[in-house]
Amino acid sequence: MNPLNSPLEVGMRALVLLSASFPQSLDVARLVYLDHAMLHSGELDGPPSLHPSLPAGPGELAMKRHLIEQGLIVLLRAGLADVEATADGLVYRASEEGPGFVGILEAPYIGALKARAEWLIATQSVSPPDIREATRAITERWAFEFRSNLPTPGSDHD
Repeated sequence: MNPLNSPLEVGMRALVLLSASFPQSLDVARLVYLDHAMLHSGELDGPPSLHPSLPAGPGELAMKRHLIEQGLIVLLRAGLADVEATADGLVYRASEEGPGFVGILEAPYIGALKARAEWLIATQSVSPPDIREATRAITERWAFEFRSNLPTPGSDHD
C-alpha cells in the first residue's frame, strides 16, 4: 500500500475540508480544488504550503479527482460523511460524527490541515460555476512556471 495519497490519507484530508464547511455540502470538483489549495496554500497568498510544488504539478491535479473519490468511499463506509443526490449531481457533507472525529485527532499535520481548511472556507468563496476557472488558473500557472524554467533556444546552458 502506498502511504502517500492513499484512500485513507486523501479521505482524511477530504473529511477535514467537509468538517470545516459543515453543514455545507461540497461536490467532488470543489473538493479537488480545495484539497489542492489546502496543500499549496502559499501559492494562494495564504499560510505556508504544506506540500512543495513539484514539476509534475498538473499530473497531481489530474490524479486528484480519482483519489478524492476513493477517499470519499472510505469516509462513507466509516459513517464520517454522507452523500446526497441533487439536481446538480452528487454532493458530500460531513456526517454528524465527522467534525467530532476530526476534533479528537492530535497530529501536527492534521492541525495544519484544519487551520488551512478553515482559512480556505472563510476566504476562498469559489462558487461551483467558478471551480473550472480556478482549476484552469492553477494549470496555467504551472505551465507558465514550466516554460519560464526552460532554456531559451540558442542560449548557452551547461
